[in-house]
Amino acid sequence: MSIKTVKEIIGQLKSPNEADRILIEKAYEMATKAHEGHVRYSGEPYMTHVASVAYHLASIGMGPRTISAGLLHDTIEDTDITAEDIEREFGAEILFLVEGVTKLSSVRYYGTDRHNESLRKLFVATSQDLRVLVIKLVDRLHNIQTLEFVPREKQLRIARETLEIYVPVAHRLGIGRLRKELEDLAFPYVFPEEYKRVCALLEQKTGKSEQILERERKILQKRLADSGYTQFNTSYRVKGLYSLYQKLKRREWDIENIYDLLAMRVVVESIEDCYRTLGIIHEMWRPLPKRVKDYIAFPKPNGYQSLHTTVATQHGTILEIQIRTQKMHHEAEYGVASHIIYKDETASDSGSGSSSWFGNLIPSLFRPFSRRSSVVNDKIKKVTKDRPHKEKIPLWISQIGDNYSADKASGAEFIEDARKDFFSNRIFVFTPIGDVVDLPVGATPIDFAYAIHSEIGDHISGVKVNKKLVQLDTELQNGDIVEVETKKTAKPTQKWLLIAKTSLAKRRIKSALLGQTDGHH
Repeated sequence: MSIKTVKEIIGQLKSPNEADRILIEKAYEMATKAHEGHVRYSGEPYMTHVASVAYHLASIGMGPRTISAGLLHDTIEDTDITAEDIEREFGAEILFLVEGVTKLSSVRYYGTDRHNESLRKLFVATSQDLRVLVIKLVDRLHNIQTLEFVPREKQLRIARETLEIYVPVAHRLGIGRLRKELEDLAFPYVFPEEYKRVCALLEQKTGKSEQILERERKILQKRLADSGYTQFNTSYRVKGLYSLYQKLKRREWDIENIYDLLAMRVVVESIEDCYRTLGIIHEMWRPLPKRVKDYIAFPKPNGYQSLHTTVATQHGTILEIQIRTQKMHHEAEYGVASHIIYKDETASDSGSGSSSWFGNLIPSLFRPFSRRSSVVNDKIKKVTKDRPHKEKIPLWISQIGDNYSADKASGAEFIEDARKDFFSNRIFVFTPIGDVVDLPVGATPIDFAYAIHSEIGDHISGVKVNKKLVQLDTELQNGDIVEVETKKTAKPTQKWLLIAKTSLAKRRIKSALLGQTDGHH
């Protein structure tokens, strides 16, 4: 693999100005000097790695500071360059990003506890600045693309860590493109037998899938053009091997029960066009019952939006079709990365950038929730004011940062909590004004209340789900509308600990109970 040149990296930027170019060139030059003579396991110059990371960051739309940090991300750890050198040459912000990534790598090849500790650092650093995590994900992607050159015992550990931690994180951040690449590259190392079995099943089932998809695509394109569409594009894919493996396990390995093996995507200009296109497709090909999903009206918890339908074509092919706008497509591919321009637009401009951050994901945190309790409203307003920067970060990451920045939990406990709360299957429920709250499956109204704010959790007096009064231990379902009533006199009880599912709620309840016992002395 040849080393990406600084010109190729800058060429990926949309409209770089002079200051952007100078910054990236300077970082490239420092990295080249610092890594001179260093080689990777593959025998290639070390610079191929950092230049690839920078190139990838640029290609997914990250700004010049993040790209520069990508170029410098291994200097403090692996070369004579010091933190002072980077701060002097590039300023505090780029140093913060480089140190954030360095902290995560410094525990690279140790046992489980050290690894857990590195993950805790990953989340704490990320809760301060999401760009640290994006650099880390891209760094991991290049490492796993070149995993064949790494010693066997390290291969397995890196691949497993990728599947267990980095893939779920990329998924929760909505970075679909990175997630798919990471999981499909790690899969054969972690589950070699299952990998072979999935490949064989897929080959047997889809055979000449490319030809089939190309034929159906041409039919669809002609039909859309005949209906007056000029601005649209179509693409297709065969289902990723790792996500197919996950589905096969749930369906007793019966591939006949899987309807999204072959998928086509239609990108159109407006939301109105999305629904019109859906109508055209249903007129032309027969939709399968109960397989139409509207993620435009009801986005997934990670912000993903699209219309999905599964159809049988006249040739008998079962196809999943996704219909979305260009903006939705960009966000589905790059997720959080498509929003981080908020403080990274250009090197010369400290970047007002995009202030809207996953609009349908976050507002539930900050909008007055219970109309009945002015105390709660005031508390939420105060939170909003106190953390102007934090609202750019998804709630689940802020929570990890807040909960784990102090050593409140052991490494093993931390991983257990993270797996349970943040990487388990999720449901999304709504506040009465339609904001989305993202919770693990099995969550109760108590978890919901604490996810909104600890003041609301501490004073729940009653709950309505879909306008009906329910018990506090009711298990919430996807799409429920939850309304919490609060009273100043209501307080958590020991029983709540058994009802709560999220570690956030349990932690807050414990601290409230402690407060109550302290108050009795």
